Amino acid sequence: MAPEAGRARLYHVELPMRTPFDHPAARRRTSDSLVLALSAEGVTGLGECAPRPYVTGETSASVRTALEQVDLDALLARLTGREPGESLGLLHRDGFARTFGIDGANNLLCLLETAVLDWLGRRLGTGARNLLPPGPLQEASSLPVSQVLDLSLDTEEFLATRGPFHFVKIKASYDIEHDARTVRVLRDKLGDEVPIMVDANMSWTPANAVGHARRLREAGVDYVEEPLPKGSWEALRVLRRDGGVRVMLDESVCTARDARTAVESGACDAFNIRVSKNGGPLPAAGIVAYARENGIRFQFGVQVAEVGPLINAGRALAFGHPDALTVEAGQSDRFFPEMIVAPPPAVDRNTNTLRPAGGTGWGMDLTGRAERWAVRDL
Repeated sequence: MAPEAGRARLYHVELPMRTPFDHPAARRRTSDSLVLALSAEGVTGLGECAPRPYVTGETSASVRTALEQVDLDALLARLTGREPGESLGLLHRDGFARTFGIDGANNLLCLLETAVLDWLGRRLGTGARNLLPPGPLQEASSLPVSQVLDLSLDTEEFLATRGPFHFVKIKASYDIEHDARTVRVLRDKLGDEVPIMVDANMSWTPANAVGHARRLREAGVDYVEEPLPKGSWEALRVLRRDGGVRVMLDESVCTARDARTAVESGACDAFNIRVSKNGGPLPAAGIVAYARENGIRFQFGVQVAEVGPLINAGRALAFGHPDALTVEAGQSDRFFPEMIVAPPPAVDRNTNTLRPAGGTGWGMDLTGRAERWAVRDL
């Protein structure tokens, strides 16, 4: 659906969530995404970012302000001044910021990059996977997804309603004994084959981290995710050495430089790759490649309550790398009775698996429900 006026239309989407989502860093009751419809030559590409201040320091307001400083005329001139295939090749070789001469923080670049890639996919008549660099393995036809136990759901209901289980993430509470009991109940019910991870969302301290990790290890945990404040490199190294658990980093790894620092510091065993916080699908793909080169595992995560292009961009990345620890895939089908895009991204809840999106670009269009959230023509 093309914007009614101007080169682009920006939407600030705050959809009420039918099911809330709670973790130590935030409580979420609505979505908070910016969606950009970028039009040229009769084609509209859709982009999205989901800024979270506790992740990258950005907010929807700060991204909107930064977007107003972008020279969209120059961007569109560069986009339409080359053949679409040439532009896509340049993006793969040089990245978005260099190709289009735009500097900015990660969510601004993600918003623009996802819109440009969708536009190119529609012009080329090609689907999402062909917009991203190929992975080294044969691509999968379906992928299992993880299930997340957040603080709004009790363990018994989770076990009764959210299976089958391929990988489980538990959002930590502020009570380590509660978390250890949760791990033990899940381990006893699910057996040893299903990986279990506790995501502490930066709520531990260097003083208590080793003790917490040992307690969770005794209960049967496999990974802890982002246990300490962002960038606690030395404390993370000590935690890995003395705590006896593997560490996945999320908020600490937003850029390629962060990834290098984490590896060089001996701070982690895995990365959580998220398109929005990593600056777009192309930088995210670069971090995956770096992880492979350095023996670091990775998963494909989401920002809670993504509403459109981000969902299919992340899934396209995941289908190119089927050896990921897991794919989170999100819960848009549970959160939002009605979405602003069609077709809505789906998960087969009978098997908790994904199939690739169809169509060209990210494979979705805005519906009339999006207009409620339109905030500006650019």
